Amino acid sequence: MAEVIPIATNPAPVRSLPIPQTGAVRRSVGHWTDTRGRPLRDLRISVTDHCNFRCRYCMPKEKFSNPHAFLAHTELLTFEEILRIARIVVANGVEKLRLTGGEPLLRKGLEELVAELRRLRTPDGRDIDIALTTNASILHKKAQALRDAGLDRVTISLDALDEGIFQGFNDVGFPAAKVLDNIRLAADMGFRVKINTVVKRGVNESEIVRICEHFRHTGIIPRFIEYMDVGTSNGWRMTDVVPSAEVVGMIRAKWPVEPVGANYPGETASRWRYLDGAGEFGCISSVTQAFCDECSRARLSMDGRLYLCLFATEGYDIRTMLRGGATDFEIEQALGRIWSVRDNHYSELRSLGLAPERAKIEMSYIGG
Repeated sequence: MAEVIPIATNPAPVRSLPIPQTGAVRRSVGHWTDTRGRPLRDLRISVTDHCNFRCRYCMPKEKFSNPHAFLAHTELLTFEEILRIARIVVANGVEKLRLTGGEPLLRKGLEELVAELRRLRTPDGRDIDIALTTNASILHKKAQALRDAGLDRVTISLDALDEGIFQGFNDVGFPAAKVLDNIRLAADMGFRVKINTVVKRGVNESEIVRICEHFRHTGIIPRFIEYMDVGTSNGWRMTDVVPSAEVVGMIRAKWPVEPVGANYPGETASRWRYLDGAGEFGCISSVTQAFCDECSRARLSMDGRLYLCLFATEGYDIRTMLRGGATDFEIEQALGRIWSVRDNHYSELRSLGLAPERAKIEMSYIGG
């Protein structure tokens, strides 16, 4: 599983929070818990900051053009370092690992990491859930290796079926038809597939019903995401948001639907099913229906910083501990203390008009 890591130019440093050296580690039923009683169940791991798309809501071209300084490969966590953190968090209650980017399929040898993560078990011997979020542009090159490695779930970004809208979103002229081909390939290979569609007012709300129509009766679940103020590069405005209630109304006008209960505690998407049995869709409503009170996710950036919220400003530098000789016990204690002092609830504050004005970390740095 060893990687050859070439040397590249270092980017500007990212600010880090100090690692807590003292303090209690909160626990409940095998999980670390934060100040609001929320357990850590889900770790999202970014493996690269590189992406071959320049989506307007994530990496707009004018902010991430060719001169942009991406991280040196030596700055990225190695697969061995990622696996070490994964072992520690799984031993302390994490049940879901999601690999993200940037575009994670651009990380060479990703299937080797998946194979090693697949060996992990919860303390009571259960398999963990491993998923991948991707734009699917090169999924056909990696799908078989990932399937053989044990990956069984993929979430694919698809913001429109219309080629003009889709290519305008990704801003590199990549065709929706090729993404659809790779979605079909993934489904045919036995992957469980979900689709993520970021909905922006005046851009692609006309695609909502078309996407539902396309994926009805396929077992593939589309999820419509309210346009969020992640980072500072996307120029977010509240007027750009299409509320999930409006999305459901559009779909309900075409087919009778009803709400469905969550699959598990802390699920990000509200679920809806068609009454004719054609499947289901979901809505992720972090702007209009904040779900901070059930958020059980942390995010590990590709350079080893732990972020406790998608809208965070700073993270905790775990990489320095990994490379500075810290023992697994010391890292475990640090992670436990970090989660135990967590109080993040940005979306709730935003809904009350109380969200602080500050620069937030970009989505491309910590994944969605």
